[in-house]
Order: sequence, then structure tokens, then C-alpha cells
Amino acid sequence: MAVVASAPGKVLLTGGYLILERPNAGIVLSTNARFYAIVKPLFDQLSPESWAWAWSDVKLTSPQLNRESMYKLSLKNLNLQRVSSSDSGNPFVEHALEYAVAAANATFDRSKKEALNKLLLQGLDITILGCNDFYSYRSQIEARGLPLTPESLAALAPFKSITFNAEDDASGQQCKPEVAKTGLGSSAAMTTAVVAALLKYLGLVDLSSSNDKETKDLDLVHIIAQSAHCIAQGKVGSGFDVSSAVYGSQRYVRFSSSVLSSAQDAARGLPLQEVIVDILRGNWDHERTKFSLPPLMTLLLGEPGVGGSSTPSMVGAVRKWQKADPQKSQETWRILSAANSVLETQLKALSQLAQEHWIAYKSVIDSCSTTKNEKWLKQAADPNEEAVAKALLGAREAMLEIRKHMRQMGEAAGVPIEPESQTKLLDVTMNMEGVLLAGVPGAGGFDAVFAVTLGSSSSSNLAATWSSLNVLALLVREDPYGVRLEGGDPRSREITSGVSTMSIQ
Repeated sequence: MAVVASAPGKVLLTGGYLILERPNAGIVLSTNARFYAIVKPLFDQLSPESWAWAWSDVKLTSPQLNRESMYKLSLKNLNLQRVSSSDSGNPFVEHALEYAVAAANATFDRSKKEALNKLLLQGLDITILGCNDFYSYRSQIEARGLPLTPESLAALAPFKSITFNAEDDASGQQCKPEVAKTGLGSSAAMTTAVVAALLKYLGLVDLSSSNDKETKDLDLVHIIAQSAHCIAQGKVGSGFDVSSAVYGSQRYVRFSSSVLSSAQDAARGLPLQEVIVDILRGNWDHERTKFSLPPLMTLLLGEPGVGGSSTPSMVGAVRKWQKADPQKSQETWRILSAANSVLETQLKALSQLAQEHWIAYKSVIDSCSTTKNEKWLKQAADPNEEAVAKALLGAREAMLEIRKHMRQMGEAAGVPIEPESQTKLLDVTMNMEGVLLAGVPGAGGFDAVFAVTLGSSSSSNLAATWSSLNVLALLVREDPYGVRLEGGDPRSREITSGVSTMSIQ
């Protein structure tokens, strides 16, 4: 009876900070790094007196963190109470559970509710697992005396135990996240995987075929995951990370924050049963359209090894700057929005050229993969090839413009959106043969940097160069598919990134 679901991590290519406000768009790529949730009964059968208990036992296990928590879920008011825990609990999974059960309870008729309660009285055994790519294993690789290469990462056991950040700053405050991460959106992927597994286990969604029913199922997973994730965070974010975890790579415009007012009422103490219907019927006005990298391009991530950054504190500093200098901030955002649009347009043009003039497209990509950007236009032998080369250069110039103004915004706000160390790394990266783009994804800081390379050889060359610069190239690649069901426990088989039949754009 076990149900296993997985959801991908993300890389925000464009739209950092701007994506927080409608109608600004961002390009978000989903990846082959996936979070898994396994849901199964805690007990094999019900005892005769179990109906009188009106409580469901819940066990949450995170093997990578060596943590286990026990809960009691009230079948009357759907409140979840922690009974015992080896840590402070996991609010993302806790809210995902409450919202998923509340959605089932609000949707089912009387007979289905009886079956639901019977299922819940068998208890819930939930296990969460994240691919190694979500976390930093640099310290373990270095401790073994291994080189900082993708091959060293690939040699690690899947779902390896996780490294913690322990150091504080001079004032004694925790200046880095508790867990050393790479910035792929682990909480959003985890929440989405848990919601999908629970909704499937409880019989509320199917998620087994590509049809209109699955589109509605994915929409339900999205609504519950967004609500649970925002409440767990204590704020209403842009939601691009959850949206990509559900639907895959996309161009995204955020939803109006008012759609989660009911969820916020529940967080303030109003019974979830009273507000779940409003949440399910809310006007989710986000916009998403299919988007992925053009053919023969590869997404790479490089971890510089400084433990990551705190996105909420950086966003808070930028918000403060906006209020303090509205004229300058609006002008900066206008320029950034225009540059983001140019990059999006050039990448779309490249995809269109690949579709209409494949031979010319492939010829230019192959030639440019082994040459520096100043020679790309010289690789063109006819008008179609020239169009490809010009689009490549246009995308590159747009990326440089984005980086310039993101740096300026960081300096004005007093936060390291593109720190000097990252600037040096990205400049070296973008000047290499076959590198189209390089930048700091999302909110920036000291998380892993990204690069987009051309052809087959430039990615391995870049990984080798990064290694020489003490940067660890991760195994992450773009995988445009979102949440999906899995055939079994991922620990019992070798995980490979395959094509999902379960994601609809």
C-alpha cells in the first residue's frame, strides 16, 4: 500500500527579487535533483477499539538527518500534535499533512469519509529523502582527500547523511542555514512530494496518466503544496519553487497573495476545516507557460563551498532599500525587467531556430562550443547560421546586463547578491569557450552558481576549470518534468533521471 512520489528542485534563471511582485515574470528550470516522500500505513490492521480513539498515529522519518518524530492527528479537528521528536519537528511536512487530510475531508462524501477515517486509523508512516544534490558534501569529499569533481560526488552513496553548518558570526548569531545546502529549493520540493504522496494515498488524486484528470490533480497538488509551504515559512512568497516542483520548467508569474488569506486565517487559529474550502476554491491567478533550455544546451551548477545564504534576510534587505529609495529601486527594477525579457526572447528564438533550421542551428552550436564568444559570429556561413549566432550573443549580453544591475541592487541594499568572489568566478566562467550564460540564481549570495554551456564538450571542460578554482561542479542538470509517482522506494534501486509521463505544462 506504500505510495512514493517525487518532486524536483529548481534553478531560477531570471527574475530574482522581481518575481516577488506581479506582473514580473521569471524563468525557472526544474532539475534532475528530486525529493522523495514515501507514505504507507503505520499499522497492518485496526484494533477493535481504534474507532473510539479518533486519533491517527503519525511517524515522520528523515534518515539523512537521523531524525524521527511521532505525532497524533485528531480526526475531529484535524490538528496535529507532536508527541515525541528527536528535533524541533518539520513544519513543512506537518502543514502538508494537515492540509492534505483537510482537503480530503472537505471533498469526500459520507461513505468516502468513513473509508478515509479507517485508512487514517491505521496510522501514517511518512519517510522523506532528498537527492544528494540538494546538500553540500564538499567537506566530506575534502576530508577523504578526493578531488572536487563530479566523479567524486557520483561515488557517494545515494541519500547520504547530511552535513550541518555549525559556525556563528562574531555576534553569536547563526549566519548560515542549519544544513549546508546548494540552493535548489529543498523545502518546496519536499513539501510538494509529501503533498502528492498523501493525496494519492488518501485517494484524492490519481497522477497516473497524462489527461485532463491529471491536470486537475496537479492543480490540487499545487494549491495544497503552496498553502502548506507558505504557512510553514511564515510568509507568502512568490511560489515559483513550488510551481516548478509541481509542473516542471516554466515561465512563471506569481499569484496574488490575497488568495492565501484563508490559509493565514487558519494559521492564526481559525479551524482549518472552516477555511479549506475557500483555499480550494480560491482564485489562483498565477501564470505559467512551458519553457526549457534550447536543444544542445546544458545547465551546470557549481558549489563554491561557503555554505549558502539566507534568502529571507536578503529579501528583507532589498525590501527595506525599496522603501528607502523608491525612485532608484523602481528604475533598477525596470532595467532588470527589460533585460530579463530580452534573455527570455533570445532563448525562445534559439528554440525556434532549432526547430525550423536544425542543421544550421547544430552547426553553429557545435562550432561555438569550442570557441570564445568574440568569434561566434565568424562561425556563421549563411543567414540562418548568422541568426543563431546573433541570438546567442544577444542572450549573453542580456545576462551581463542582468548581472550588472543585480550587483548594483545588492550594493545599494547592503546585501551580497553577487559577492565579489562570485563575480570573479562568473567572469572567468563566461569567458570560457562554449559558455553562453553564468550567474547567481534566485536571490543570489553564496549558493551554487549556474552556467549554461553549448554542445557536448564544453560542460566537461567547465567542470574541470571549476575544480581548479576550488569550485565543485554538481551533478545537477535540467529535467523539465515536475511531480510524479515512483515505482518504489528509491533506496532499493539506482535512481536515474528519466522522462516522466506525469507532468503537464
